[in-house]
Amino acid sequence: MTCTELERQIAKLAMAMMTRNSQIGKDLISHLKAQLTTEAVAGIIIISIERVLWFDPKSVLWTVNQLLPTDIYQEIQNTFLVHFYKQLISKGFVPGKDFSIDAKSQLLLNPQAKSAMFSNLIKNNLITA
Repeated sequence: MTCTELERQIAKLAMAMMTRNSQIGKDLISHLKAQLTTEAVAGIIIISIERVLWFDPKSVLWTVNQLLPTDIYQEIQNTFLVHFYKQLISKGFVPGKDFSIDAKSQLLLNPQAKSAMFSNLIKNNLITA
């Protein structure tokens, strides 16, 4: 897939999300899944979600609840867990002591790790106070 094709797919997915058209969104995702790995499709969806997030946060919630197939949702969750894991380790937190992941893939944080993660999100303007 070329960069131009990739941009087109991202734009199409973003438009399907903003119009909340589940049929078009599911067809686009199925088309991508036939061509790419689950990890690559999840990456494209993450980029699409990021673009929509600034304009229509409710459409992002709709997308997560109504559009994403289970395998893509799990891949996106795994991507974020790996990212958070790396961030916590780089801040000196110890896996299994300061944080862990439970059987339901939920990130468990002790109070210090939780404070560090939320202060980092606020610092990077990902959460508004």
